[in-house]
Amino acid sequence: MKWTLLALALVGADPKSDTPKAETPAESPHLSNVRQITREFVRAGEGYFSPDGSKIIFQAEENGPNPFYQMFVMDLKSGAHRRVSPGVGKTTCGYFHPTESKILFASTHLDPDAKKHYELERKLREEEKQAKKRRRYVWDFDPFMEIFTADPDGSNLKRLTDSPGYDAEASWSADGKKIVFCSNRTGEKNLELFVMDADGKNVRQLTKAPGCYNGGPFFSPDGTKVIFRSDRKKKDHLQLYVINVDGTGEKALTDDENWVFWAPYWYRDGKHIIYTAADHSDPKARPNYDLYWMNLETQKTTRLTNAPGADVLPVFSPDYRQLMWTSTRDGRQPAQLFIADFKAPE
Repeated sequence: MKWTLLALALVGADPKSDTPKAETPAESPHLSNVRQITREFVRAGEGYFSPDGSKIIFQAEENGPNPFYQMFVMDLKSGAHRRVSPGVGKTTCGYFHPTESKILFASTHLDPDAKKHYELERKLREEEKQAKKRRRYVWDFDPFMEIFTADPDGSNLKRLTDSPGYDAEASWSADGKKIVFCSNRTGEKNLELFVMDADGKNVRQLTKAPGCYNGGPFFSPDGTKVIFRSDRKKKDHLQLYVINVDGTGEKALTDDENWVFWAPYWYRDGKHIIYTAADHSDPKARPNYDLYWMNLETQKTTRLTNAPGADVLPVFSPDYRQLMWTSTRDGRQPAQLFIADFKAPE
């Protein structure tokens, strides 16, 4: 199975202008003081706050021989950052432990052929550049992707998963006792959600929708539910779902196969979420992803971003006063991380 939805959001492009305009008037009711926070990378994205809100963990491509994402931690006040992943292969889905004592991420650095993939990726990028046309982004569910924990500085790296196939997209519960993640350990095309103890033990399957993708999971603030995305209704057209942590009560939150919905993240009350969506009804038009807010009880939605570029992967700060997301803003720059002050819709 190939995931082919995120070309505009996550693939680097040749810069054609100066720093993209940070905000638009249409966003002002809910987003203010929008500012770009990553700049020294070829591309950067999918950031998450530390428990005290002073740091972020995120994935980014360095200027160097490795064209794939590595994991970084940044101090928001000083802007100082350091790589916390091994530097080889690919990484994704970093996350802070609720006590800030550990970080979590997935990595392919144990792939014996990890460095051999660099040349092919650079060749494909050169072909894009010559053709002046961006290829369709493909997330390949690398079979060497495994989940690791480490100290916040990257030391004391510990492997948590050790099964054939892809293990990634992990996050901790609010109490730090459980981890929810995506895996195809039951079959190459069965990308299901699993829950395990914080030490990697007692793995149990959460979703049961074989032959499709179920991923991007997060525990609700009270730890009773998990929100996630799945393409079980139409291949590659993700919809949003919620399920109880015991596997019961699964419910679809969106049901429009002409749209793609993904990257849901909980608001503090457990009654609202923020997520990414785009209209894919016109096969000739390039979909533009924006951020949306949803009341889970009424299903009422509010659009939050309105920029020419893609706005994806939103997360809240620990006090829920700020929003961080990945964006191209002007539609021409490579993706970088942005932060804004956030006011929840009425």
